[in-house]
This record gives sequence, structure tokens and C-alpha cells, in this order.
Amino acid sequence: MPQYAILIYTDEAALANMSQHEFGQVLQEHKAFGAKHGAVLRGGSGLELTETATSLRQDSSGGLLVTDGAFVETKEALGGYYIIEAGDLDEAIEVAKQVPARYGGVEIRPLRVVS
Repeated sequence: MPQYAILIYTDEAALANMSQHEFGQVLQEHKAFGAKHGAVLRGGSGLELTETATSLRQDSSGGLLVTDGAFVETKEALGGYYIIEAGDLDEAIEVAKQVPARYGGVEIRPLRVVS
């Protein structure tokens, strides 16, 4: 069965300004999502804020450039993900519609099968 990544994008400023109560509500929403869709979930996790990221890029001389921070600064950053199994994209969309994304949205991408 095909697998899909559901990438969760969020406004980090809104996330940082969230109250403890609201953060608890978001966690409960994700726990409820996991309980409801446990049969198709294959993994997932939240990510720390982009300020904790380290980026690696090949530079023009063939060396590796290591920098603090994400590749680009955007209003919405990748905040977490789920890996699901679904019969097709339409089924994946039905699951993704239910992902809590209070301050952003989600993106669905099929996982590449390498044989």
C-alpha cells in the first residue's frame, strides 16, 4: 500500500506566543488524531523550532557549508509530520484533512519507493 508524508506547517511566531493551556489543547488534538487514525499511521513527530536547525549545503568549491538555522526564513515552517498508509491520494487527503494545523496547513507527499 502506498505511503504518504503529511507535512505540518505552522506559524512559529503564533506557536511561540501560545499559552500553556492552548499548547495542551493542541497536544490533545494530536493525541486524538493518532487514536482515530492509528490503523494507518506509520510514524510521525513534532519538530523543534527552526532556530534549532542546522543546514548543510555544498558550496561552489565542492566543500560543505554548515550554518545555523533553516535554509530559508518563512512565515510558516515545517513543524512536524505524520507518515501514513493509504490506498491512494484521495484516501490520504481524507486523513490529512483531520490533522490539527491550528496556525498553518498541511502538505501531502507520496513517499518514493526505491528498489
